[in-house]
Amino acid sequence: MPLTALIIDDEVLARQELQYLLEKAGGVEILGQGTNGIEAVELIRTHKPDVVFLDVQMPGLDGFAVLKKLLDRKIPMPQVVFATAFNQYAVRAFEVNAVDYLLKPFDRKRVMQTIEKAAVRLAAPAESVSESKLDALLRLIEEQAPKANMGKVVVRAHSRLLLVDQREICFASIEDGTISVVTPTVEGHSNCRTLEELADQLNPEMFWRAHRSFLVNIQHIREVVPWFKSSYQLRMDDPKKTEVPVSRSQTKRLRELFNL
Repeated sequence: MPLTALIIDDEVLARQELQYLLEKAGGVEILGQGTNGIEAVELIRTHKPDVVFLDVQMPGLDGFAVLKKLLDRKIPMPQVVFATAFNQYAVRAFEVNAVDYLLKPFDRKRVMQTIEKAAVRLAAPAESVSESKLDALLRLIEEQAPKANMGKVVVRAHSRLLLVDQREICFASIEDGTISVVTPTVEGHSNCRTLEELADQLNPEMFWRAHRSFLVNIQHIREVVPWFKSSYQLRMDDPKKTEVPVSRSQTKRLRELFNL
């Protein structure tokens, strides 16, 4: 029997992308979609899905508040997968027995792994989180959410370790597990293992995950270039005028940033 699922996200492109990947993976029946936390509670109550793919930051109720509302109303708790562009709540998500934590833009292999995890969990369900534990978690999130480092970033350029002001960084990209950092004067590598780890050191109001392989400094975008099928690329102001793709799930964010 396929897993039954709901997708809850306030971004239509993110919902469409996730539904597409779930349908391509197979073994999942999408029962419906919701656009905010209030809809999420009602959809979960009505459909009783096996798993819900839940955004964290949404209007009305955020993802964690949805779980608390389910507990308050004694609605059976589905398996939960947090699907979000923000990585700072990942560790806390697992404290409420989340099946997995998917970062936007979504990766096909990661989505398939998540489906497998959910199937295993349903075969041997984990103990539900208590209301007191959820309350404690919400306090921890508010008190201990990582603060962006407003200072310098270490960049390895050949044999030199440079301390680069993050405002100078045009973009960072990852390929074959190596993170490249590009400024107008320096091109080197970060000591971080993932773009998520690097993003934790940066000002979230300045840097944007335009694509799963690129983290861009909004201040260093030189041009927005219309691309194939209503998509876009960003031309950066580094010496090579690098063109960075914008993923489908981030197109809405791009339009909001520049009022396109």
